[in-house]
Amino acid sequence: MTRIAGAWLTSLALLMPPTGGIAAGTDTLVLETASGEHRYDVEVATTDSERALGLMFRRSLPESAGMLFIYDPPQRVGMWMRNTFIPLDMVFISGDGRVHRIQPNTEPFSTDLITSGGEVGGVLELNAGQAEKIGLKRGDRVIYPGFGDRAAP
Repeated sequence: MTRIAGAWLTSLALLMPPTGGIAAGTDTLVLETASGEHRYDVEVATTDSERALGLMFRRSLPESAGMLFIYDPPQRVGMWMRNTFIPLDMVFISGDGRVHRIQPNTEPFSTDLITSGGEVGGVLELNAGQAEKIGLKRGDRVIYPGFGDRAAP
């Protein structure tokens, strides 16, 4: 009886969403816009499993925080909002460290595919409204190690 209960509890734990950070690490990223430099504390997702989980199951995100998904080499990317409670701005970043495309105010729980519209080296997820608040536009510079070191697609 004890083995069955233990196995059941272990199985249940594997199905529960994580409660803390899931990314490989944290770092600081800067978005350089016409209104100045804007710093964000980002969780960095570099593996397939980290990118697959992303910000799913999170109930909040500090205003000056986000998640950065790194793709090396740059590639076409598709994202969705499945199991994501927080509306987000998705900033697609070209390999040369410039904003390639912005998808503002994504819909929580949506399974609609949000595509990069070309090869990108990263995707930055911020709270919905942040891109507009700081005046972020296509072509603005993303300052983060590795961006700008690669040729634009």
